Amino acid sequence: MLFNSLQFASFFIIVFIAYWLAGTRRLRLQNALLVVASYYFYCSWNWRFGLLLAFSTLLDFYCARAIAASVRHKKAWLYTAITINLGLLAFFKYYNFFIGSAAQLLESFGFNTNVYLLSIILPVGISFYTFHGLSYVIDVYKGRITPTKNLADYSLFVSFFPLLVAGPIERATHLLPQIQKPRVFDYSIAVTGMRQILWGLIKKLVIADNCAYFVNQIFADYENQPASNLVFGAFLFSFQIYGDFSGYTDIASGVSKLLGFNLLKNFNYPYFSRDIAEFWRRWHISLTSWFKDYVYIPLGGSRGSRAQTVRNVFIIFLVSGLWHGANFTFIIWGLLHAVYFLPLLLAGTNRKNTAIAAQGKALPTLRELISMVVTFSLVTFGWIFFRAANLPRAIGYCRRLFSPSLFSIPQFENKPYALTVLLLVLAFIIAEWLGRENDFAIEKTAVTWPRTLRWLFYCLLVFLLILFMSFSEVPFIYFQF
Repeated sequence: MLFNSLQFASFFIIVFIAYWLAGTRRLRLQNALLVVASYYFYCSWNWRFGLLLAFSTLLDFYCARAIAASVRHKKAWLYTAITINLGLLAFFKYYNFFIGSAAQLLESFGFNTNVYLLSIILPVGISFYTFHGLSYVIDVYKGRITPTKNLADYSLFVSFFPLLVAGPIERATHLLPQIQKPRVFDYSIAVTGMRQILWGLIKKLVIADNCAYFVNQIFADYENQPASNLVFGAFLFSFQIYGDFSGYTDIASGVSKLLGFNLLKNFNYPYFSRDIAEFWRRWHISLTSWFKDYVYIPLGGSRGSRAQTVRNVFIIFLVSGLWHGANFTFIIWGLLHAVYFLPLLLAGTNRKNTAIAAQGKALPTLRELISMVVTFSLVTFGWIFFRAANLPRAIGYCRRLFSPSLFSIPQFENKPYALTVLLLVLAFIIAEWLGRENDFAIEKTAVTWPRTLRWLFYCLLVFLLILFMSFSEVPFIYFQF
């Protein structure tokens, strides 16, 4: 059930009406209704996924309770939860990858192998809700939060349908208190939520899906494309993945606001970053902060020797790459960003750019502009490995990228459509730049305008949706993770 489908719209309208009709004084009924709705939402992909989600939920709920109640066996219960959670994740997501890679390595040394690969269906969103549960158990172990005694409340924390399949990766310290207290419908917050949903749909249906048309063609047939086309394809993929993933996050956040919840911010205009360190503070924020708190800092962070710091940086980016998928392309993508990041860390400039670019100003300085262009170019080059089907194709794409045809004019069969998509992306960049100091780009756009002009603005956005949306439902990229 995709956010950009009529099925989800119908589902959410029913949930929204039933939820608020339940009454704000009936908190348990509201939470129970959301748990049922969330499992229905998740099982719409495959009912078996619901069983895995329920098992993961029960595992972490009771392990956390055992940690809090135990004196001598806290660590044993913690390791039990971590081992089973990561074991399930490794089995569903990485079994064939590691078995196949090991077989190839042995064969390269002359050994004959006969491995058994499984036809495993990857449960949608397993990486996200596994990390939800792990953070909860670890936080209970560290004493950051007291385990809840209400299974329904915890089940809602793990399965809350707006964030279940593609995040953001919530923390129990942030979301559980919202689940446990009465929620009151707030019209102004609901209006903001509707605006955020609308902007998320623009990102997904107008920007990401139209970029995907050319990205898919170029990456599938890069061998016969001039290098200028490959540059165009990589450029468009940067906005496809950003529009797709941050668009999902905007819709999830907007839907949550309509239900009285406030989710963690997951994107903060990452393409206006002036260095790679700033990019990672603004891209997929919930995952970056998760790895920082639960992997990087426990490893020692940057408190040890320089060699230990370098090791920790490479580990964190390697794990980040692996989290995205069982493919060497993701590993190279992660390691490439480690190479980007390391000079900043060693030079002590990784916290140099923490404020918004050109804050309070209409335009950036020339230095800021150059820094943003360089950072975006490095990120875009890395996206080639992220998007390519396998490592040989990624390397082939990069090799062909640096050829004499790099300076030619891009060639497309449908030139008017290519130009239209480029103009849409440029207009999107301008809109994001103008709204970069807000939670999302159009949060305050037209708010103070006269009602007629404000509604004309909304109608324009809806018209763009209708004009440029695809007639077929295009899944969100991060559903595969």
